[in-house]
Amino acid sequence: MGRIPSLKNFNAFPHAEDHLLKKTYSGAIVTILGLIVMVTLFAHELTFYLTTYTMHQMSVDLKRGETLPIHINVSFPSLPCEVLSVDAIDMSGKHEVDLHTNIWKLRLDKYGHIIGTEYLSDLVEKEHGTHDQEKKPEHTFNEDADKMIKSVKLAMENGEGCRVYGALDVQRVAGNFHISVHGLNIFVANQIFDGSSHVNVSHVIHRLSFGPEYPGIHNPLDDTSRILHDTSGTFKYYIKVVPTEYRYLSKGVLPTNQFSVTEYFVPIRPTDRSWPAVYFLYDLSPITVTIREERRNFLHFITRLCAVLGGTFAMTGMLDRWMYRIIESISSSKPRSGMR
Repeated sequence: MGRIPSLKNFNAFPHAEDHLLKKTYSGAIVTILGLIVMVTLFAHELTFYLTTYTMHQMSVDLKRGETLPIHINVSFPSLPCEVLSVDAIDMSGKHEVDLHTNIWKLRLDKYGHIIGTEYLSDLVEKEHGTHDQEKKPEHTFNEDADKMIKSVKLAMENGEGCRVYGALDVQRVAGNFHISVHGLNIFVANQIFDGSSHVNVSHVIHRLSFGPEYPGIHNPLDDTSRILHDTSGTFKYYIKVVPTEYRYLSKGVLPTNQFSVTEYFVPIRPTDRSWPAVYFLYDLSPITVTIREERRNFLHFITRLCAVLGGTFAMTGMLDRWMYRIIESISSSKPRSGMR
């Protein structure tokens, strides 16, 4: 009956004899460098594993009967708040004039600093007073109009501007909203601007979004500046809204929207009867994009970790042997000081 092989025979790692082991300063340096590299690579791999990534999936949009949230924040450095109004209309026939439910106006000085806040509902009577001419005596309208004209002209002389910001909830169908001086009576507008060609709709879009923001979203119109010099006209932004769902790693779902945009500018002509404005015309895509957060597999992390740490250990071992041999060859080539 044969002998059972000793467990030592299965040892795949050869060991040098004790009298052949030797420690050197070069080996210590290589060891320290190797440990630094290992710690750095371990931290990198751990960060890579803990960092989530996203998967994109497209499907047909099946949502019905919902509203589309629009968040706006736009500054008009050349137009006072008293002359600006926000109008919206959609394909369903819903038409809202001067949406004063969730919209605010901030008065700005010529340096862009805020000097006052007004709720749009407080300005409806001031801006649309001409709509109630049947209810008011003629002399009352004239007095109110004269006061407004003087007030606006004084604000324009002082370089006053306006920031319009807030949120709109519109029907989930194609439509548009625009910011303009269209809320003014034509007589009042002509008295203030002396014609449509003198209406400067220069603007800065600080923010425009169609829903809450998610990590990595890019709104293409944010921080867009359009300043006119010695000209006037109408800006039109054609927007394609893409319904989006962002699914977090925690299984939470954030419904929102992305969008792309095409910009168009129409210079004013002497024969035009329309007044300059800034239009945002939007349409919805029939496709929904689902963005899902994912985390890398733990076994994949262990595999990468073993690869980088084992590779570093092997490389430092090779480097240590090379340095030891180089140092030994240099030391043996030097003549001993005691020999002649």
